[in-house]
Amino acid sequence: MKKTIFLAAYVAACGIAFANTDTLTFVRELDEVVVNAPVAQVTNNHVALTNEQLNQSNTGQNLPFLLSATPALVATSDDGLGVGYTYFRIRGTDHTRINMTLNDVPLNDSESQTVFWVNMTDMASSMSSLNVQRGVGTSTNGSASFGASINMQTGNQCWESGVEDKSRYELSFNGGMYNTFREMVNAHIVLPNQWRANARFSKVNSDGFLYRTASDLYSYYGDLGWYGTKTKVIARFFGGSEKTGMGWDGVDYNTAYGIDGADRRYNPAGEYTTTAADGSDSTAYYPNQTDNYAQQHAQLTLIHRLSTRWNLSATAHYTHGAGYYEQYKRKKLSYWGLLDNGQLAIGNGLLAIGEDRKAYGMYRKHLDNHFFGGVVAAKYISEPVDVQLGGAANYYMGDHFGTLNYLEDSLILPINYEYYRNDAKKTDANIYAKANWRIINRAQEQLSLYADLQYRYVRYERNGMNDEDMTDLPLKVDFHFFNPKAGLTYQNRGHLLSASFAIANREPSRNNYKENVVYDAATGEYTGLPHAERLYDYEVGYAYSHQRFAVGANLYLMDYDNQLVLTGEYNDVGAYKTKNVKDSYRMGAEVMAGVKIADWLRWDGNLVASRNKILNYHQYIDLYDDQDNWNWVGQDSVVGTTTIAFSPTITASSLFTFDVAGFTATVQTNVVSKQYLDNTEDENAMLRAYSTTNVNLQYQLPMQQWSKKDNAPDIRLLCQINNIFNAKYANNGGAEASRFMDGSRCCWYYAQAGINVHAGFSVQF
Repeated sequence: MKKTIFLAAYVAACGIAFANTDTLTFVRELDEVVVNAPVAQVTNNHVALTNEQLNQSNTGQNLPFLLSATPALVATSDDGLGVGYTYFRIRGTDHTRINMTLNDVPLNDSESQTVFWVNMTDMASSMSSLNVQRGVGTSTNGSASFGASINMQTGNQCWESGVEDKSRYELSFNGGMYNTFREMVNAHIVLPNQWRANARFSKVNSDGFLYRTASDLYSYYGDLGWYGTKTKVIARFFGGSEKTGMGWDGVDYNTAYGIDGADRRYNPAGEYTTTAADGSDSTAYYPNQTDNYAQQHAQLTLIHRLSTRWNLSATAHYTHGAGYYEQYKRKKLSYWGLLDNGQLAIGNGLLAIGEDRKAYGMYRKHLDNHFFGGVVAAKYISEPVDVQLGGAANYYMGDHFGTLNYLEDSLILPINYEYYRNDAKKTDANIYAKANWRIINRAQEQLSLYADLQYRYVRYERNGMNDEDMTDLPLKVDFHFFNPKAGLTYQNRGHLLSASFAIANREPSRNNYKENVVYDAATGEYTGLPHAERLYDYEVGYAYSHQRFAVGANLYLMDYDNQLVLTGEYNDVGAYKTKNVKDSYRMGAEVMAGVKIADWLRWDGNLVASRNKILNYHQYIDLYDDQDNWNWVGQDSVVGTTTIAFSPTITASSLFTFDVAGFTATVQTNVVSKQYLDNTEDENAMLRAYSTTNVNLQYQLPMQQWSKKDNAPDIRLLCQINNIFNAKYANNGGAEASRFMDGSRCCWYYAQAGINVHAGFSVQF
């Protein structure tokens, strides 16, 4: 009977896989970690994780939490459960500097440069493989592979190899604490004349750990492909919609960590004060403090084998996204652009008020965007040299606008009063050439040299009002990047040595411009323009694999020029602010190991120790008397070498796997050391170190044995217990760029759920 697969995400961390022969094989290509599982097939140092393998621990959490045991990866969550808005960092690099592709198509948003997994809930259920690469990736990882890369493929790899010859269907249901439910229907359909199809629909609901962070999420995926001998044509359609309650305001230290009995589920979003007729005040919460968004993707892929040596592939794609978030907040009237020379400007009228006072308003910020383009590649395979040529051209258009729907004090506003609008366009094109030369290619010994050269052009344009200060911010910037990479690998009887060097460049994001640039309309001059980042990445690795164990280590140095680092501050939509620092680096050692203790017991683990520093850092800090009065008393400054914010010195993971007679139990522990909330190394602005342990229990019912039929359904029972020791922790936060005279700081934290249990079942037939 086929073994039940354990938590696939963890093995991704270690880069270690068991082949079907139970031989332990260390799987890596240079510094690349390939997501795999204990029964995965190993081919050319790559492991394709099947849909089934990736989803063994999927109970509704988004992908960052399914990959939480990857070395140097820290997953974060706004709602405290990992269901709503979720993000991750790798080696301290935030999600805007991590390149993600789906079927070789860029998945990062062109402006924000991140992937909002909440818009693609349960996408893991439609993935056939997923690769995680730390450091600078190759050109096939996308046009701007920077601090790390995640490469995903959808569909069914088995069909492409001609193995799958029958249709399969799957029903899955999970339910758990905080009213978290996931329902999924999946179909893999074999059609006549070499046609194949996949279809999936998922629904995920959760109240969230924090109050009023409920998620209502839908996701779908469908593809139709013709798999000929030499030609494959695949059309894919996928997307989703989300409505989530906001949890990005954060809470204070005592609340986040449950000190003095504080309610860790407290969420201040939408909070306001009402006054009764008797003069008494009470706290209320705006009921629709939500984010609402829908996104649709379409892809058309052609793969053609010209000869035994030449393969061609091309993908055209289109993505449309539209939505808004709604807030009820007390803001200055100038925030909505309502002031004109000290008067309230409403439509064509003026209402004198004498000052820029604050008022409660209900407003929406909207986004409507389009992204389309194409990706092409030609690969030549020979002995001893393989060559690949390719490129991509993509175009983005995005409209941003805000509407003010209500303002207190009965001030009259036009319906859906539009208080700002700006639009953006972005062109992104690249070409590349890469080659792999097998200098030595013997049965037990291989020496390979590879080189990768990429040219990339970017143009970013925006026009219209800045949405936070109502200033005009026209902008047009061009970038020309040259991104080279070279590496060497040597394999001999279970030993593998690797070394690589790469240079990567990345342009600033929309928020980098919005939050730093000041435009003088009179002179046409800009101040505060952020610079593009440049990264010099050095990697050296060693691995050894044996029949029952494997070990490996990777040393890296990521030397930055003008790195855009998080400051700890964030804007009104919960996005973190950044700024350039001239000289900085990230360096560390990543150690991975796995051992098969017995036929039924296995241990995997990894440990990452890093040093992440800004050289010659200088930051001015405003000083205030206390948190009650906020009277400014002067400035202080931080000068010298400091630790980069949100960069833990130590991350570690451990996984024990027990597998007996259809029953599988895994015990996974993740450890993250302390993290500073800004770049000042202030102990009063810090995330505490934390450790969490999750237990996954699965049982595959012996249906074939009971029914005596080969086509009996595959029924599996699942129980996932997260944070089994009920740790009180926060995995994300922020800090104001100010300090009080007693040394305290105004900080906020994102509390995460304590012990929570989810259970369910899946049926395949």
